[in-house]
Amino acid sequence: LDAEDAHALTLRVLRLMAFIPPARWAATLAFLAPDHPVQAFGLHFRNPVGLAAGFDKDALAVRGLAALGFGHIEVGTVTPLPQKGNPRPRLFRLVEDRAIINRMGFPSAGSVVVMRRLKRLKKLPVVLGVNLGKNSKTPNEEAVFDYLALLQNFAPLADYLAINVSSPNTVGLRELQGKRALEALLEQLDYQRRIEQKNLEKRIPLLVKLAPDLSETELDEALEAIVRTRMDGVIVTNTTVSRGNLRSPLGTERGGLSGDPLRVRSEAVLRFVVRRLDGRIPVVSVGGIMSAEDAKRRLEMGAALVQVYSGLVYRGPGLVREILRAL
Repeated sequence: LDAEDAHALTLRVLRLMAFIPPARWAATLAFLAPDHPVQAFGLHFRNPVGLAAGFDKDALAVRGLAALGFGHIEVGTVTPLPQKGNPRPRLFRLVEDRAIINRMGFPSAGSVVVMRRLKRLKKLPVVLGVNLGKNSKTPNEEAVFDYLALLQNFAPLADYLAINVSSPNTVGLRELQGKRALEALLEQLDYQRRIEQKNLEKRIPLLVKLAPDLSETELDEALEAIVRTRMDGVIVTNTTVSRGNLRSPLGTERGGLSGDPLRVRSEAVLRFVVRRLDGRIPVVSVGGIMSAEDAKRRLEMGAALVQVYSGLVYRGPGLVREILRAL
């Protein structure tokens, strides 16, 4: 199957499973694994393994995914208004490299649809995060309004919110990772967050997702802005625009590369970020986690949590259980 069609079919099966209690219970038993509780961002996670943003963009199959053993699920990226994203084909499996290239461009059903789906969910056995992004037609000078609207919409529905300024597939988005732009954006979000917290009488952790392609100086500046604006955590890393020595003929496709070729760079960024932050805020590691050994190494390097996506595609849903049994 075409990669995007296969992905859509997987989500439909998982969504259907959620509506059939015996199937959901059977999946829960099949993927049962020992708990490894983690406290991070003021939240309790039953284990440190999460599903990265991008897998369930529109919150179609949250309850079905929760049956696979995750400690947290991050839906999105959600944009304020519906948008189709980039033209197809835009998702490619590089089987020889155990990798994926995507240039999806934030296809989203929009905040209204995703909010409605999340409101229908009863209490979940996992922590729920929502990844937020601006619409492609919103200029960077006005991006703050998109993020503020999303924060207000999803603060009552999510356990944490992730600010995505690092996707390579929305033109100009990564410019928001620059020191001045990032600090200005996060200051506004922190101010609005405090207002929402008073109204909702609950804490709203904000995390920032960064790209793997930043230089050490750029990473330093981004981390300074994140800490200065009282963010609760960092997610490293998003997909990369670099390529390296790929064997697949699809390696020349434009877009963000994830999977095994991202592993070395993602670990290098994690090592740098953990050292620089020195325990001030937790770090979530994502990118190139293809096995239990990869996940265990990230946790040993100082990540509080890990997230998988490409590894799930290539290893199947049993990967979560494999990781938890190895810890």
